[in-house]
Amino acid sequence: MPAAYIQDEAEFDTLLTAEPLVVIDCTASWCGPCRLIAPLIDKLAEDYGDRAKVLKLDIDANKPIAKRFGIRSIPAVMIFKQGELAETLIGAKPYEEFTAALTKYLG
Repeated sequence: MPAAYIQDEAEFDTLLTAEPLVVIDCTASWCGPCRLIAPLIDKLAEDYGDRAKVLKLDIDANKPIAKRFGIRSIPAVMIFKQGELAETLIGAKPYEEFTAALTKYLG
């Protein structure tokens, strides 16, 4: 199952309080590199779905969230542990880099 899109800031905030580990892919329809990593994020959602919540966020539709976390360049994949931003990976990266980052916070 592919990673779902977060609809709004209220849903985003609820997720951060409800889920111990959340991965958010900040993306936009016009962003080429974002399209490159989209299948990787979907794979991450499939492979780690039982241990982490993996979602996508359209920054054009959610500018306040992008602003709040200082997202200036995308793709940006944010990892939240217990509601706190633990790490942000900027740019198109290989799948192994996303899994390595996520694995650090699973323990």
